[in-house]
Amino acid sequence: MSVEEFKRQVGAYAAELVHSGDVVGLGSGSTARFATQSIAARLRAGTLRDIVGIPTSEDTASLARAEGIPLTTLEEHGLIDITIDGADEVDPAWNVIKGLGGCLLREKIVAHATRREVMVVDASKLVPALGTKAPVPVEVIRFGWQGTRQSLERTGARPVLRMQGAAPFVTDEGNWILDCFYGPIADPVGLAARIIAIPGVVEHGLFLGMVQDVVVAGAEGVRVLERNR
Repeated sequence: MSVEEFKRQVGAYAAELVHSGDVVGLGSGSTARFATQSIAARLRAGTLRDIVGIPTSEDTASLARAEGIPLTTLEEHGLIDITIDGADEVDPAWNVIKGLGGCLLREKIVAHATRREVMVVDASKLVPALGTKAPVPVEVIRFGWQGTRQSLERTGARPVLRMQGAAPFVTDEGNWILDCFYGPIADPVGLAARIIAIPGVVEHGLFLGMVQDVVVAGAEGVRVLERNR
């Protein structure tokens, strides 16, 4: 079975966790996209009613509108019942790296406002330690970004400015992203504190202690992980 089919399965499974009347955070990325489409299918089928969605990116907002999911804002609904989102890495304690899709700032704001944060991933995203495969995306202000990069280097990173074609990638909030390669991270909490303390850093892709459920699809089917604390 292909990775795309795994993503489709896990997205459909997670969509069943949404209840009628919920305020739903709609995640970004390929796996979360399947979840959003499955939520919309439940609305059309009538098995789900009276939900509103809060998208974590402009792309997700466009998808939700096209699929017929009513949208709202955090100003109107400051507490979200459930968010279904994807991750780039998940460690055994359910700490995750997010942001390779470029939406980490809005994703973290939505996650912070959410009662139940659900990560949907395929089995390739499970790692023994964060940083094993993925860099830590760091969203930065354009002004003085070279100095910000040098400060990130002092945390042990190898920062690379994310590009889109010949120009720097621009986030929905108009910022740039430095993908910071660390290798396996021994102390994610300490590293997160060091990164966010750097002037010019807007947010980082370390989502620590924010996830309540991890749903993973692989060769053995769809399963919900048990947390290893």
